[in-house]
Amino acid sequence: MAYVPAGGYPLRGPSASGGGGGGGGATSAAAVPTNNPSSSAVSATPFHGRNLPFITRLILGLQSDQNREQALALLVKNRQLFSDDVAILLWDSFGTMTLLLKEITSLYPALLSTHSISERDIARVSNAIVLLQSVASHPDTKMRFLKAHMPVYVYPFMNSTKSESSYERLRLSSLGVIQSLVKVDNAEVVEFLLFTQIFPSCLRCMEFGRTLSKTVATYIIYRILQNSEGLKYCFALGDRFLSVSRALGIMVENLDQEEEKHSPRLLRNIICCYHRLLESENDRARHILTSCIPSKLVDSTYIHILKESCPEALGLLQELVRNLQPTGQRSRTQPTSESVVTYIR
Repeated sequence: MAYVPAGGYPLRGPSASGGGGGGGGATSAAAVPTNNPSSSAVSATPFHGRNLPFITRLILGLQSDQNREQALALLVKNRQLFSDDVAILLWDSFGTMTLLLKEITSLYPALLSTHSISERDIARVSNAIVLLQSVASHPDTKMRFLKAHMPVYVYPFMNSTKSESSYERLRLSSLGVIQSLVKVDNAEVVEFLLFTQIFPSCLRCMEFGRTLSKTVATYIIYRILQNSEGLKYCFALGDRFLSVSRALGIMVENLDQEEEKHSPRLLRNIICCYHRLLESENDRARHILTSCIPSKLVDSTYIHILKESCPEALGLLQELVRNLQPTGQRSRTQPTSESVVTYIR
């Protein structure tokens, strides 16, 4: 277990030495930690590996109800500068993961309430979730994080059907945890996510989330489908496969209503999902999928989005359209793919 020293460290960065301005070189007194997020008592000085003591002070700050909010904010703000240290220290320091889960679960009742959540509570819990993401993405802590079933604690935020910006922030932070798990191919990760019913949670994000949440949720589905067991899982039940197909189809139909900034990535992920689904050995399911792919995906409706912002997906779309050809079972409402292939060329 990593050693995090005990004691009342103030939540400050390393003090600057000497000179400059009118300070006369005097060392200032240690600032008193405060629960006010806007307080200037805490230094935001950038730090690197040699400033490991400062990381430990922030982690110690999580132990205090008074300092926790501020420590969370600073850990998240500077987590990239901490490099690999923060994930390992968060996991190995005594009681820290329990405290993060305490923060996260404290907001569960609000998900069922009709009352709005304060921005302060949203920020605090979102920061706690982001720190979970750091642990989930680190190769030395990922599997321990998984075996402790930590990911399931963010599922309630993904399952929320509320679309207000506050809930969207929680939804997106939670999706970030799962995205960190699936970025690297790992059969154990896929097995765990399937066992804990990640598909319905992602489908709910695709239905109720905003564009960026839909994009991340679709990416997670795609990464799971890339695993052979994930693909089999999708086709194991007709209702499950149809739910995925329906969610993808609705997003295609409504793509012109999505945020322009993120819609190219969303479209690319949708194409990747369809492409992978058509690689299934389940002929009957492939036939059904072929007949229900939206016309807007295979005609020239969205080609301009890909040409301008996501050209690497053009080849994948071309291959997808060609894979639809041999079946001869296309729906009459769908156009042929000749114009698409020609357009892409």
